Amino acid sequence: MANMTGAQALVRSLEDEGVDILFGLPGGQILPVFDVLYDSSIRTILVRHEQGAIHAAEGYARATGKVGTCVVTSGPGATNIVTGMADAYMDSTPLVVITGQVATNMIGTDAFQEADITGITLPVAKHSFLLKDARNLPEVVAEAFQIARTGRPGPVLIDMPVDVSRQEMNYEGLGEVRLPGYKPTLKGHKRQIQAAARAILAARKPVIYAGGGVISSGASKELAQLARENHLFVTHSLMGKGCFSEADRLSLGMLGMHGTRYANYSICEADLLIAIGARFSDRITGKLSEFAPHATIIHIDIDPAEIGKNVNVAIPIVGDCRLVLKELNEILANLRGNKSNPRTAWTAQVEEWKRKFPMGYELEGKLKPQYVVERIYYLTKGKATICTEVGQNQMWAAQYYKATRPRQFITSGGLGTMGFGFPAAIGAKLGRPKDVVFDIAGDGSIQMTIQELATAVIEKVPVKVAILNNGYLGMVRQWQQLFYRKRYSSTSLERGVSPDFVMIAEAYGAKGIRVTETAQVDAAIKEALAYDGPVFLDFHVEPEENVYPMVAPGEPLSEMIGDICYPVEQVHPELAEEPFL
Repeated sequence: MANMTGAQALVRSLEDEGVDILFGLPGGQILPVFDVLYDSSIRTILVRHEQGAIHAAEGYARATGKVGTCVVTSGPGATNIVTGMADAYMDSTPLVVITGQVATNMIGTDAFQEADITGITLPVAKHSFLLKDARNLPEVVAEAFQIARTGRPGPVLIDMPVDVSRQEMNYEGLGEVRLPGYKPTLKGHKRQIQAAARAILAARKPVIYAGGGVISSGASKELAQLARENHLFVTHSLMGKGCFSEADRLSLGMLGMHGTRYANYSICEADLLIAIGARFSDRITGKLSEFAPHATIIHIDIDPAEIGKNVNVAIPIVGDCRLVLKELNEILANLRGNKSNPRTAWTAQVEEWKRKFPMGYELEGKLKPQYVVERIYYLTKGKATICTEVGQNQMWAAQYYKATRPRQFITSGGLGTMGFGFPAAIGAKLGRPKDVVFDIAGDGSIQMTIQELATAVIEKVPVKVAILNNGYLGMVRQWQQLFYRKRYSSTSLERGVSPDFVMIAEAYGAKGIRVTETAQVDAAIKEALAYDGPVFLDFHVEPEENVYPMVAPGEPLSEMIGDICYPVEQVHPELAEEPFL
């Protein structure tokens, strides 16, 4: 037992939880905590904006599978993390977010830098705690981490008034977790799993649709076993990228609005859809009434609220993906015996779609953004951890950088937060220091959190940022071109006028490289990889290049916009390197 202040108990609790890196920005009401952090074993990363702190914590969490942690002050410090809370909530990212608060006797008086952050974040927090007694702190911290990491992961808020941080208490170690109303269902219903197994064996045209829940639960090995032992093609959501190797012959790549043609066609023709750890968002389904029109749907998810929310499900299974798939694989093996059902006709049909409708683009003309992503893929041998911003850059990264392992591709999915990728890349690199980490960015998104370049330089975090600089808010411009008669209202960023990303990088003490021609791409990427520090690669790409294929909003997945192009290495074989996967 040790006598200490609430601030000391908070930091000790974080240390006892195994927190090694914390992202934050100090201010008046959280100063007692930062004073204790001065002597702590926890590495505190000083960011330049609170949004950078929470996105960096997200990147750390997504790259490592651990709970990300950040701490900020009250009022505007707290409100600046709301976007990150919403982002983490939508994408099921485990976070513990600590905010300072005015003294308990001042709450509700409109005191200086007071904000009701527990109320503000109510819709976007998995749970919130307002500390009013330091003696409750060990239990609150233990419960916050337990809630954040278990069930469907998510962000948890701890709001700490300044007088509580100064209050004396006896610390006896992390408190007991007492959450009688919180009991996530982990083990799936056996009869439902048996029904799913029978449906899989009976199906003629089955497809697996995998989401981020597979990655959160650590179920990639079980998913691969299910697919390979039962000859099942696998498509994934944006958040599920990496849950099943995209180099596998059974992979169909990404599904939905900017998914592959063969993934979308397969869903349209499937007679059985096995959804695992995925929610049926509008970007996946297209026109809901025509989504998977011939398919019986199995849905496996730890969150019962997701099952039946958007689509009718014939076989619902509530449970942890890894545990459910483990049992499903065992049941299938027993039912299948020595028999094998390769579904020859369905396999031939899908493989024909893959041959006929490959992902590709026209290389001729100005520097193409897809080419940049492909060269990053080849020159990092497909092993880099990729973070993205949001917009066209995000979709080109998803389409042309193949992910072969979980936690390799980190992006803002549900909320679509511009400015996410750069601080997330910093967090990911700190969490996985041996990985090469790239942020694939747009010239619009990168400017939203560009100040975190100071964080990367001072903390010596050698992230590489590939800016696909097309002079537009690219995805918005694409929609204006296709659906608003090419009326580019407030989407031009005036490339060549401001800013000069190379000069910005150099002003912060980083390296800047400008690339304007296709022939310069490889040398620039190699130079960035060789440099031991943060790098901005400013690629001046084709201004009006679009992301294709594309399903227009409200249209069925079978209706895709975009010409069929062959993979660039088929047209220019000299650009392809030796296979490395």
